[in-house]
Amino acid sequence: MINLKTDKEISIMKEGGEKLRAVVKDLQPLIKSGVSTKQIDDKAEELIKKQGGESSFKTVSGYKFSTCLPVNEQIVHTKPSKRVLKDGDVLTLDIGMLYKGLHTDYAVTKVVGGPSKDEKINKFLKTGEETLYLAIKKAVIGNRVGSISEVIEREIISKGYFIIKELTGHGIGKKLHEDPYVFGYVDKSINKTPLINKGLVIAIEIIYAMGTDIMVYEKDNWSIITKDRSISACFEHTIAVTDNGPIILT
Repeated sequence: MINLKTDKEISIMKEGGEKLRAVVKDLQPLIKSGVSTKQIDDKAEELIKKQGGESSFKTVSGYKFSTCLPVNEQIVHTKPSKRVLKDGDVLTLDIGMLYKGLHTDYAVTKVVGGPSKDEKINKFLKTGEETLYLAIKKAVIGNRVGSISEVIEREIISKGYFIIKELTGHGIGKKLHEDPYVFGYVDKSINKTPLINKGLVIAIEIIYAMGTDIMVYEKDNWSIITKDRSISACFEHTIAVTDNGPIILT
């Protein structure tokens, strides 16, 4: 069941999203060589509270951190740890905030100390970021959720990269994960996917890899990596559908 949001709820989520982006901005100076991912997470928790919010990710059963911080071949759901970053690492910062009872979710992938000396990595990341904004443009009243999926699949595959099909975007609001799923590929006839109506709020995620579409779990059963250990990335925005088109809340 898709829970469409009222104008008031969208306004609150926009405020929460702006606060979340302020957190991300304040985290940037810490994302550098010599810093552990646990240090970044500790700072994120502090900044979220300073903004008057709570960690969205801590509402997920069994997860005790405010961020997921995958590095290189790690795709998503990687717990912060004592792992120390070094220049050239490809780091995803995935973070969510619960503000006034409503969640927002955001992710970005960057090269530590970047841009990378390997132009292939820079091109890979640019593709994901550009694809996210192309996908957002499809989130208009009267379209189908599958129209978003179609753009993601077309752009990523045409550049020679791979969609991680088991991992998807999602509806978001009072819960971090709500209906509908927003796949990164077309899983059925687009006309059979949910109709996009005013008030739909979704987290659109571009989750992809350089060398494979096969994922495997690490030993902790949280962190997911590419089977061939090729570089992966995730770009995500929480967006709302309005009469005037999509608005980016994060």
